[in-house]
Amino acid sequence: MSINKDINQRKFRNEHQKLMINLIYSYNWVMENSKKHLDQYGLTSQQFNILRILRGAGEPLSTLQIRQRMLDKMSDTSRIVDRLVKKDLVQKVVCPADRRLVDITITEKGQALLAEMDEHESEWDNLLKNLNTQEATQLNGLLDKLRHSES
Repeated sequence: MSINKDINQRKFRNEHQKLMINLIYSYNWVMENSKKHLDQYGLTSQQFNILRILRGAGEPLSTLQIRQRMLDKMSDTSRIVDRLVKKDLVQKVVCPADRRLVDITITEKGQALLAEMDEHESEWDNLLKNLNTQEATQLNGLLDKLRHSES
């Protein structure tokens, strides 16, 4: 189905306006479907992102380092980390190099949750089942080009 039919709009000013609206609409569609998946595990997309960052780093990170790697740069990293601490998915540890700083590490419970989620990654892939590998590669290239265009 086309964006015109999905949002019930007959005409766009030009293809660039249509693209901008399509990107926003598609972002919201992906986020809503991702939310359904993450709700099963009691996580928000930002919490999931932080857990994946910590697992991938393989070492303790400061909240600043986590924030730099997050997809959502506007998020309040400290607040999200505190919620993960309450769920016992991450822990705060005093930095051995500078006792004024706090490092964040993923707990065994956090590791186990991600391992469980990894077993169901194909559900995420189903969101994009209408795209073959070549189309996904092309779309990735176009989105990279869009983000790196001159403003």
